[in-house]
Amino acid sequence: MNTLLTVLAAAGPLAAGWSGHVLWLLRRLRTARRDPLTGLRTREGFTRRATALLRDERAVVVLADVDHFKQINDRHGHAAGDALLKATADRLAHYVGRHGVAGRLGGDEFAAVVIDAHGTVADLLAVLHGVLARPADDTNPHVATTVSLGWVRAADHQGEDLSALLGRADEAMYAAKQARAGVRRAGLGRLFATVAGRRSGRRGARTDAPAIVAAA
Repeated sequence: MNTLLTVLAAAGPLAAGWSGHVLWLLRRLRTARRDPLTGLRTREGFTRRATALLRDERAVVVLADVDHFKQINDRHGHAAGDALLKATADRLAHYVGRHGVAGRLGGDEFAAVVIDAHGTVADLLAVLHGVLARPADDTNPHVATTVSLGWVRAADHQGEDLSALLGRADEAMYAAKQARAGVRRAGLGRLFATVAGRRSGRRGARTDAPAIVAAA
């Protein structure tokens, strides 16, 4: 018995140290999946959660792109641009809530997946568009711009994965930006030439493959 107690006593600090190391690794992993500027999930973290949400037939994929972001940076400085991105992220996260997910895909491009439980996503996105156009800081009303939104209902495209749905939302967002419409829903066809599900020149589009235009 004394020998067993001695072994357990010796193993105690080692077990405690290992538990602490595991907790540290988990915290590092969570941090790595968060964008340091906005606090939103990075592409990897967003993809994991969004893919799980797409199992729900009520899921809606949203793509958001800040309009005229380069001009904001050039005119007001990078600190103002960062503040605008942070405000956009905070407002998008508030809209998504705890039952959805929002992420920063890179630069001034954001994505979200929400569960449209009441069939009101179109109205809610119209409201969100207005909210996103507010100044990033009330004390500096000149640091403001609009955000173009494209969205697609996953149930309209059975069997398509997150990448394909983001491609459709991206097309709708681009159409909204071109028409200055603010928000646009993806239709059942394709609007623009795409490469691997993304418009040519967008992040994620291949540069070594021919563009394919799908019929609308």
